[in-house]
Amino acid sequence: MPAVRQTRRAHAARRRTKRVAASGSDLTNDQWFRILEAWACCAYCGADGVALQKDCVLPISRGGRYTLDNVVPACASCNASKCNTELTSWMRRRRLDEPQFLRRWIEITRALQTTEDLPAPASAATP
Repeated sequence: MPAVRQTRRAHAARRRTKRVAASGSDLTNDQWFRILEAWACCAYCGADGVALQKDCVLPISRGGRYTLDNVVPACASCNASKCNTELTSWMRRRRLDEPQFLRRWIEITRALQTTEDLPAPASAATP
């Protein structure tokens, strides 16, 4: 039986999965939904009403991780064009409003971290 030929895409997907697993990423689904709610649009271009994807501000290939303070929602166009480039040079090249993004990113990240530090509410069922 001939060896199964692996496509480049499948090979790249396996490599990426290994990199993500090795990066120590710890973003939970609850945190991702809170990020989506806080931003409500593409963090980079502001596109609204489109499917949003997780994007690491500091790419995994450059030492980033999927964490509460490193993930923002991005439309498919921004996510694909940013790829693993450095954020500020990519935003300048695309002529996006870098200072506005950075201010909003810091504001949202601080708010999310503050709510993360709050204790869980006591159950209403306790006497």
